[in-house]
Amino acid sequence: MSGVDAVTLEVVRNRLEGIAEEMGQVLIRGSYSPNIKERRDCSTALFDADGRMVAQAEHIPVHLGAMPAAVEAVRDRDAAPGDAFLVNDPFAGGTHLPDVTIVSPVAPDDEVVGYAVTRAHHADVGGTAPGSMPAGATEIYQEGLRLPAVRLVAGGDPVEDVRDLFLANVRNPDERRADLRAQLAANDRAEERVGELLAEYGDLEPLFDAVVAYSRDRMEAELADVPDGTYTARDALEGDGVTDDDIPVVATVTVDGNAVAVDFAGTADQVRGNVNAPLAVAKSAVYFVVRAVTDPDIPPNHGCYEPVTVTAPAGSLVNPEPPAAVVGGNVETSQRVTDTVLDAFRGALPNRVPAGSQGTMNNVVIGSRAADGYTYYETVAGGFGARPSKDGMDGVQVGMTNTLNTPVESIETEYPLRVERYGFRPDSGGDGEYRGGLGLVRELTVGEDSVVSLLTERRRRAPKGAAGGADGATGANRIDGEQVLAKTTRDAPAGTTVTVFTPGGGGYGDPGERDPEARERDRADGKTE
Repeated sequence: MSGVDAVTLEVVRNRLEGIAEEMGQVLIRGSYSPNIKERRDCSTALFDADGRMVAQAEHIPVHLGAMPAAVEAVRDRDAAPGDAFLVNDPFAGGTHLPDVTIVSPVAPDDEVVGYAVTRAHHADVGGTAPGSMPAGATEIYQEGLRLPAVRLVAGGDPVEDVRDLFLANVRNPDERRADLRAQLAANDRAEERVGELLAEYGDLEPLFDAVVAYSRDRMEAELADVPDGTYTARDALEGDGVTDDDIPVVATVTVDGNAVAVDFAGTADQVRGNVNAPLAVAKSAVYFVVRAVTDPDIPPNHGCYEPVTVTAPAGSLVNPEPPAAVVGGNVETSQRVTDTVLDAFRGALPNRVPAGSQGTMNNVVIGSRAADGYTYYETVAGGFGARPSKDGMDGVQVGMTNTLNTPVESIETEYPLRVERYGFRPDSGGDGEYRGGLGLVRELTVGEDSVVSLLTERRRRAPKGAAGGADGATGANRIDGEQVLAKTTRDAPAGTTVTVFTPGGGGYGDPGERDPEARERDRADGKTE
């Protein structure tokens, strides 16, 4: 490993991961929007000068696998010390438009040795509806301001024209300005900490090489233990916001020695609605699954993903061409890709893959069109699938997101919203020897004329049980008691009540084998009625 001894490798690896985590803390503590400071819908990572990810914080899975594309977009722009680039274009380094990324060259001694990256979901970036996630969008221009990699800071000086252009095209510009500053501060902290490493170790390139090689070797060793073969699974999305027709997702996993290839041939062509997912998003989902079914403790960096190949036909649902609408692809199609690839791996590793989890982020966006309006965004948790030896978890984020909930106190303080109900859904977890996790119900009443957008899944196709376990409950969306489609945008006058029931997780194993004492605990805890 480039002559780096084991002790130095472990010290440096942990320090690099510590830098990424500290970046995240600076971003979270410095931000203004509840979406970042409360829900922590953000991610941070550190790259070397060649654009290889060397460390990432344990934040949002769908962000992290896609970050290398953002760094490549910036490296193509002749990034120099003191620069910082803004990018959100899903076809040139982004995921979907609300995920605004800032990439800064790291150059403590005026020579670029790496890149610091922060990606944060901004609660609004313009577009036809507050929150920039309109159901039924048919082209990306309807979803908000689209930015290729542009300099936000040049040689240490803010590029005020770019900042002003961004802020003129978003709702809540003061909040957006503050969140951008928090991202820049996080990147500055990375440069400070890398400077300390540079002063201590001198040339960092051999250390970066060693860290990447360590992860690659561990991943290859894990994959070598997976039975060789080809494994295929199929699933479907529940409409695209334009039609309610099922949209097929097909994943073929080929394990060959110490490498794995995932191909999405057979998946639907790109669709009119906004559930198209850039290939970088599909890669994020695949990387997440491969880590989950091998060893999640392998340090997540470039080396961890080197043995993994992902391909998809151009112009398909998971590799669309512009100007496809994509905002739902990042949040919902990524979840379906995760479920499908997990299901394919079940053929190779049946005792490692849990039953189906909720399979959706349950996106809820409520905002005002007023000049001084607000934008509330949340992904609502649900049931985690039961595991081969353990019940599923209740009311958690699964798959491609692991954000926190927004506390009731924060919602009612920051927005003209009242939380009427928030709790578990009894009997929503699938029965089995091990019970699936429970879904949630979140009910909100709108205090002023607003617009509601819902981007959800698993409203008619239930999370699957496994090994004889029962399916989890499907979710449901209601506006003033009326059930609405999985993907809906509509006006919500003051007094409107929005209720989201999230899916439960599937059960695992024969329900007849469940421990009677466990059933009694379920009843006592209110998990079953």
